[in-house]
Amino acid sequence: MDILLNVLSDKKIHQEITISGSKSESNRLLILQKLFPEITIENLSDSDDSVHMQHALSTNDELVDIGHAGTAMRFLTSYFAVNAGRKTVLTGSERMQNRPIEILVNALKDLGAEITYEAKEGYPPICLNGTRLIKDKVQINGNVSSQYISSLLLIASKLENGLEIELIGKITSVPYINMTLSLLTQLGIDNTFKGNFIKVFPKNSIAKQTVVVESDWSSASYFYSIIALSEIGSTIQLSAYKKESLQGDSCLAEIYQHFGVSTTFGDHFITLKKERLTTKSTLEINLKNAPDIAQTIAVTCFAEGIPCNLSGLHTLKIKETDRLVALDDELSKLGASISVTDKSLHLKVSSTINKNIAIKTYNDHRMAMAFAPLALKVPIQINNAEVVTKSYQKFWDDMQQIGIVIDEL
Repeated sequence: MDILLNVLSDKKIHQEITISGSKSESNRLLILQKLFPEITIENLSDSDDSVHMQHALSTNDELVDIGHAGTAMRFLTSYFAVNAGRKTVLTGSERMQNRPIEILVNALKDLGAEITYEAKEGYPPICLNGTRLIKDKVQINGNVSSQYISSLLLIASKLENGLEIELIGKITSVPYINMTLSLLTQLGIDNTFKGNFIKVFPKNSIAKQTVVVESDWSSASYFYSIIALSEIGSTIQLSAYKKESLQGDSCLAEIYQHFGVSTTFGDHFITLKKERLTTKSTLEINLKNAPDIAQTIAVTCFAEGIPCNLSGLHTLKIKETDRLVALDDELSKLGASISVTDKSLHLKVSSTINKNIAIKTYNDHRMAMAFAPLALKVPIQINNAEVVTKSYQKFWDDMQQIGIVIDEL
């Protein structure tokens, strides 16, 4: 489905939006709930990724296909590796079969897991013969995707002797590791994170409890972008959020001050307000702890005609698409002066935005959503717009609620 987004006639916005639970928190809790049935989850994400995760955890089929769901692929690899007595073939979409899994597989094999590749070495599909893991120490590079590390942490308390992970070298995406550890602590599972060593202690059962998932901060980023591009005085209230968040993307509140956007925390909600014009100086920011908001920030900078240098983006090359190349291609079509490396993005000042450009989404939900706010500046076409359901089922409904006119092509 291709759609055309038309410019708002009234650029002053006042809306209230409710966003479903964080995909990152939900998928961690779904694994933990399977290991500890004492957990009840509320405000679960309605994203495709979480739907795939729930299906994979409920089926008894040998072949488990998780589509484009990268988080599910990483977390389920460890889960099925320790599901003693069960054989599972874990696969996904064509893109998923070209996203590396070898670092995680090697760590699990070092612990005694039985895993083989069904096709290309180092990539899904993989065959896992579930077994009990006795070893309790493993090493993994600290600068890899934090999902590899979290995958090991999620199963760690169910290993006979717990697990100690030594992170080799520089550690990136620490907030996502801390999110996993904070959830473990919340459930009563003891753990420590000192220097480059993480230790999770064994736990047979936990107290019966309900966990309420905070809404997704990555999804909030698109509304930060919309308010940044709106008239002064515009507001959007988003539910349900808290000031002490486990999510690294909550740094949006600080970053978007550059664009004149304030964030006020209420009782389980935040209010975004356009207080002043965007600061015209170059936005210099390292997003190693929040790479998923890089696309949104780059598009906001382009739309507001300000330069930016975004670094810490090395993990974007192994997402649903190579997001750095995709941003280069699509922003260039719109008239941007942009350059990218394998871990950074550099945008110069642009004075014009080309109209009616068709944005390719590359089966990447964040490409579709990051470019949508440009409709406040020019009419813009989004191809394969349905891809947003991967993380945000009602995104286009919420865009219409704000006042953006959407025509299906």
